[in-house]
Amino acid sequence: MEIELLIKKFKNKDAKAFESLYAMYNDSIFGVINNIVKNDDVAMEVTQDVFIKAWNKSESYTSKKGRFFTWLLNIARNAAIDKVRSKSFKNAQQNLDVDFFVHSIETNDSLDQKTNAIGIKKYVGKLAEKCKRIVQYIYFKGYTQKETAEALEIPLGTVKTRNRNCIKELRKALEV
Repeated sequence: MEIELLIKKFKNKDAKAFESLYAMYNDSIFGVINNIVKNDDVAMEVTQDVFIKAWNKSESYTSKKGRFFTWLLNIARNAAIDKVRSKSFKNAQQNLDVDFFVHSIETNDSLDQKTNAIGIKKYVGKLAEKCKRIVQYIYFKGYTQKETAEALEIPLGTVKTRNRNCIKELRKALEV
């Protein structure tokens, strides 16, 4: 089924369209969320919440502002960041076993297989090194622009400018 028709049906609350879009994007959205929350169970919960939120807010999507996947990805990223910043998540993290952190450090490839389900790794890999780092911190690790500036030890304005320019560059690469 053509994606535009599928999205139109989704916006009209067609359950089959929802199932199709979920099947298409579930792995990618889960991968992005899991890179931020670093917990499969929490990532699955947030992924489901993202799709429910997208269903409930489907009328707010417009193709004039960007692709459906990008809209969904922004919902996912924001939901994952909200989850990480929530009090309940922070309290749960205090009780984690040290093995979790060792595993997390050993396997922390910000563009892992689940995230790369849509092939984004290939496009990000073609960006300049400064762009790769900005995209990695903001979109795959869930850092805010301010946190990214602090982590990379560069001015906030520089992070904002690079982020904007790098996303433009990534959009151009994806349009080809």
